[in-house]
Parts: sequence; C-alpha cells; structure tokens
Amino acid sequence: MARSEADEAVVAAGGRGQAARVSIWESLRGCGVFGKEIDKEELRRRIVMPLYLRRAVVEAVNSKDPSCAAAAVERSGEEEAPEAPMVVFVNSLSGGRYGPVLKVRLQELMSEEQVFDLSVVKPYDFVRCGLTCLEKLADHGDDCARATRERLRIMVAGGDGTVGWVLGSLAELAEMKREPIPPTGIIPLGTGNDLARTFSWGGSFPFAWRSAVKNSLNKAITGPICRLDSWQVEVMTPGGEIEDLPHSLKHVDQSDLSQDMDSQRELPEKISCYQGIFYNYFSIGMDAQVAHGFHHLRNEKPYLARGPISNKLIYARYSCTQGWFCTPCVSSPNLRGLKSIVRLYIKKANCSEWEQVPIHSSVRSIVALNLYNYGSGRHPWGNLSPEYLEKRGFVEAHADDGLLEIFGLKQGWHASVVMTELISAKHIAQAAAIKFEIRGSQCNRSYLQMDGEPWKQPLSREYSTFVEIKKVPFHSLMISGE
Repeated sequence: MARSEADEAVVAAGGRGQAARVSIWESLRGCGVFGKEIDKEELRRRIVMPLYLRRAVVEAVNSKDPSCAAAAVERSGEEEAPEAPMVVFVNSLSGGRYGPVLKVRLQELMSEEQVFDLSVVKPYDFVRCGLTCLEKLADHGDDCARATRERLRIMVAGGDGTVGWVLGSLAELAEMKREPIPPTGIIPLGTGNDLARTFSWGGSFPFAWRSAVKNSLNKAITGPICRLDSWQVEVMTPGGEIEDLPHSLKHVDQSDLSQDMDSQRELPEKISCYQGIFYNYFSIGMDAQVAHGFHHLRNEKPYLARGPISNKLIYARYSCTQGWFCTPCVSSPNLRGLKSIVRLYIKKANCSEWEQVPIHSSVRSIVALNLYNYGSGRHPWGNLSPEYLEKRGFVEAHADDGLLEIFGLKQGWHASVVMTELISAKHIAQAAAIKFEIRGSQCNRSYLQMDGEPWKQPLSREYSTFVEIKKVPFHSLMISGE
C-alpha cells in the first residue's frame, strides 16, 4: 500500500485504549500459532529494498555524505520499489540477552543493510544522511528511489526510550518539511513498553520470538497509521549546569521562559536552559527519585539489570529504601510533599491565560501523562464515567487530543494501590500546556524525569527554576499492531 493511501487511513483516535497487557493468548496469536504461516520469501519481496538502494543508504550513513553516496550509485537495470520498504533500528542493549540475537534474526528475514544497531548508527544519521540520499536520487529522476522514500516504514526494537529517540529524529523531517514522515512500529524490548502497549504491539518480548518477529514485520506492512502527540519540555534553571544530563534533554542557548526569569526581582548571574521531547509522561517528585536511583545502579552494576523482571525488583527495592514507603513524610525535607517547593500552572484547551492549580499537601509525585498506559500498562487516570468527566470539566483522554492528564501520587502505599488499579490516582487537571515553578526551601534538589529518563535538578532558595511543557505543532505517526 503506497504512503498516499496509508495517509488516508490514519486513525484519528490515536490508538489509546487499545490492548494493554500481553496474555498467553496474545503471545500465541502474535507468533502466528493459530494463523496462516508467513512465507519468508514473500515477506522479503514486500519489504526488502533493491540492492543498489540498500548500498547507497548504508554508504551515506557511514560516510555522512549523502551527495557522494548518491553520485556513486550503479544500477543494474530497471527495478521497482517493494510494497512497504522497511528499516529496523535495534537497541542491542535492551531485552537482556535478546538484543544481539534479535538483530541477527532480523538480518536473516530482511537484509543486513536494512537493520541498524543503535550502538553503532544513530537515528539522526539515518535521517540526515540515509533519507537525504534517497531524496537526492529521486530528485535526479530515480523513480524507484522516490517510491521507496514515499513508502518507507520504520520498526524499532527497544523500549519506550529507544522509540522516543527514533521518533525525535524523525521529527526533524516535519520541521524541515521533508514529507512524508515514515510511520513507526515497535518490537517491545524494554521494561514498561507503554508505547508498544498503546499501539497494540504487546507489552513484552514474546516467548516464541523467532516466529513473532516475522509476524510483526508482516503486520507493519499494512498496519493502519495512528497519530501521537509529542510534547516539548523547556527547563530554565539558575546557577550551573545539570549533572548527568539525560539523552532526552539538550542544552540550548536561550529559552522562551526568559520572561518568567525576568519577572523575579533580582536575576541570577548565570542561567542554564534545556529542551527535550517526551511522548509518554513527564513527572516530578518521588517516582523520579526512585527512577534516578535505579538508573544509577544499572550504570554502576549492569549485570544486575538483565531483563524486565530484575529491573522491576530493583525498582521495588529503591521505592522502599529511598523513603516512599518506609520513611515518614516529615522525617526529611526531601521526602515531604511537593506543595512546599512547586507551583503548578496550566493552560486549558483554547485558552491563552495561565491558571494556578493548587497542589494537595500529601502529593509527593506529579505526573503529566500523554498515553493511556503508564508503568508497564497500568491505567492511573482510570476509566472515568461521563458524569465524573462532566463534573470535573474533563474530556475523554486520547493520545492525539492535544491534552495532558495531570495526576498526583501520595506515599508509596497509595501509588501501589493505584498501580493495582483498585483506585485511580489523585486527578489534578487536564491541560494543553503546563508550567512548574520550583524553588528550594529546606531542600537543595528535586528529581524530574520524562519517558523514564531521570535527572537530579539542583534548586536555589533565592531563584526559581521554571519548567514549561507545550505541544509540538505536528503529530508523530505510529503503525498500529492491531
């Protein structure tokens, strides 16, 4: 199916509310146990690019010179583009022992040139060099290269962070008006896999993975395309730079938040500005502190985090030892509610004015959620009745509605009950834009994270740190695994 036809089939609902958890039945069905066996050669015919284009793209990415690679192309004759040319990015560090063997399996099913290991090739290089090479060939009259570029689909084998990395790279195409933007499907290799759950690719790596991978590639050929909101985060902080900056956050020279800093009576001598993009959630507070501890341990002792089960056990340990469960809220300034250090402002849909929203004194973590799934397929926002939605002034949540759901978590016991879905989280607001003003009182730091990448945010008693979240003006495109 050509991309022009696929674009007409975009699913406006964004895939939210689709299957969240993977059962044995789903695993068997995903492996094709109860369905028609997929012929390997037929699959290759539908997704493998002509050899001369594969070589040109790889040469452009490796040399970082798309013009030279395009000029060196030698065609053996007239060739046609496949139905759905596909490129796969593999995070070989995800999925415990499965990353490297999955890469080999994908190369067997497709071709070595169409499978990129993210430890070697960065998605930005593919977008800036590989896709540019195809575009240059198309500009010189190569109809096969033009059709390949227009029909291209992307698969990402990794966790939510890996998928976000690839989506962020593809976003450059929209910014530069280099359309069409290839839609993205997922082979789940991470711990939470909430993006994969939302778009029906499953919540974990299937036990019969060799068959499941072939089935995933086949589904990605004709899977309907869904829209996904993406959100830009801007951080402006007084003083020095943030240590151990996450990959999702980049240092920038200036920020639109300068006017907020100017509103303070005295300006700090130095201001640092950062920007990043998230697709699932942004949070501040105790959950981010637990995630920070987990990431620190995983970097120091990677042999302890060998898969989703061990990762979740480590998370549980940090939840207990860092105070969310076992330490009273009043024992340390760092463990008290966020009300003492955070002011929350929102803009509602179709509204240009900021509105301050009160924070309950018991809330120790604030989460702004874009997807229906959070924390390995949980639904903390809940399935709200029409009566409750009307009473609170909320609307039904979707992944492409231009709104974030903001909720609070109290101590660890409350979070645990929320995660078992016995109750919903503490609903705070729905917003089209969010601004946090954070200032240290008795503590000199806070913890923030977006899409599972945490960082330690230094705080000042004299000057505020500002964090603003606003919607990116274009959608990311996802392939549904339905």
